[in-house]
Amino acid sequence: MLVSHIVIEATRGNAVESVHLVSAAVVDGSGRALATHGDVATPIYPRSAIKVMQALPLVESGAADRFGFGAKELALACASHSGESSHVGLAADILQRAGLGEADLECGCHWPFDQKVAIALAQSGETPTQLHNNCSGKHAGFLCTAVHLGEETRGYVAGDHPVQRRARQAIADLTNTAVGDATPSGIDGCSIPTYAAPLQAFALGFARLASGTALPDTRARAGQRLMAACMAEPFFMAGTDRACVALMEAAPGRVFAKTGAEGVFCGAVPELGFGFALKAHDGGTRAAESAVARLIADILRGADRAIAERYDELSRHSLRNWEGTKVGEVRPRQS
Repeated sequence: MLVSHIVIEATRGNAVESVHLVSAAVVDGSGRALATHGDVATPIYPRSAIKVMQALPLVESGAADRFGFGAKELALACASHSGESSHVGLAADILQRAGLGEADLECGCHWPFDQKVAIALAQSGETPTQLHNNCSGKHAGFLCTAVHLGEETRGYVAGDHPVQRRARQAIADLTNTAVGDATPSGIDGCSIPTYAAPLQAFALGFARLASGTALPDTRARAGQRLMAACMAEPFFMAGTDRACVALMEAAPGRVFAKTGAEGVFCGAVPELGFGFALKAHDGGTRAAESAVARLIADILRGADRAIAERYDELSRHSLRNWEGTKVGEVRPRQS
């Protein structure tokens, strides 16, 4: 059913100060649209929200088993992590198992996005390395797959490298789109290609991973293994006080959710076989985090009202000034 955008309000005092428009799609494994908000047909870049899709070859190739990866390692391979010491240490360990190191990464380095983590790193007298890049776990997974398959590791971020060709094909197969051909493409923040497709296509991809519908057994098992790892170890997929962690801990083992830059979220409710994807049109993270919690609440409302109410609570958060005084809130507009 087509409805208007999800509207997220930011208030100050008793007035609405800002408004964000969010488009969203909820789809089942057969492609049936269960909910449609706004524009779900125009291609958008999913950014990091589809790292599970990009990690599929790590499991399907046998690389994950060869190097002894458990839930923490697989979660980090799907992560946009906060650069905390546990993330950095595990990324280094993953590379070491394949006989590689930080210098083999091609994701670039940046200070951790989390201000507290960045300050702690600076106070220690250290500077960030590529291991602190929020995508270092994904890149470590790419490299492990290349090593396992006997491929050249240098240049693995290039679109014509086998690592990226496999990731692109996985995305195309799951979303039923010709990514890289008929849709826009570009370079992501971590230097790998990113391909645009409609929100409804990304929602379909996650519904297929959640339900196994129209997938070979190997891919269905790989997708479910990766999502289960993230749900079991959400800290390693994100970090302290991150929205992805709160969303998955609100219903342990029942909801998978992954953020992406520029106001994107994708995920699934495996028990229902539903996938979802959304984008805040202004790229606002606060709007995307509020909208995804409301969307999950609406998905679960008929199945488990008590858990739906937890997500309703997550869809609202206070805005505070530098003194810690509450001055407003971010919330979905009541229909």
